[in-house]
Parts: sequence; C-alpha cells; structure tokens
Amino acid sequence: MPEVNVQEHLSFFAGLYRVHEYPKLGMWMLYLTIVALCILVFKLGFAQKLPLLKTVIIYLFLAFGCTILTFLGIFLPITEGLVVAALILIVYKIRRHNFKKQEAQNDA
Repeated sequence: MPEVNVQEHLSFFAGLYRVHEYPKLGMWMLYLTIVALCILVFKLGFAQKLPLLKTVIIYLFLAFGCTILTFLGIFLPITEGLVVAALILIVYKIRRHNFKKQEAQNDA
C-alpha cells in the first residue's frame, strides 16, 4: 500500500502551525485562530446590541462551532475563508464610514 504524505494535503494555517509535527499545540493554535477570526467576522458583519447573557450564549455557541471548524480546517481552507471574509467586511466598513463622512460634509 502506498504511503500518504499528510503534509501535502494540509491547509495553509494547519501547515503553518505544523499540526502534523506538534498535534496538540498546532490544533490549539488553529482553534484559537479560527475563534478569533469568527469573532471578528461576527462583530464586523452580524453583531447587534444584545443583553449580556444573550451575548455570552452566542459566543459560547460560536466557540463550540469553532471546535468543529477546527477539525475541518486541518485539510479544508476554513481559516483562509475566514481571513477573506474578514478582509471583505473590513473594506466594506471602511468604505461605508468614508461614504457617511463624505455625505455629512456635503449636507453641512
């Protein structure tokens, strides 16, 4: 049976964190990266003002979902997709802010 080189099939961040060499540390780093990016994407695109308890519940479910995404993120570009989503939302927020600022100057 031919030997499979797992390293060739890892996603960029899984390879960057050397999940194949240091599985425990690499998985934790991948998990924390995915959680941070999910929180960023959530805050930039979907977050609303909610009471504290509801916010805590949302973040707990988000952290649980990121556990599943971490296992998928070893071989699939989950983290890379979150980076792209965060960049798109950041550009959108900047452009929206500049548009509102320009609109306010035109009204004045």
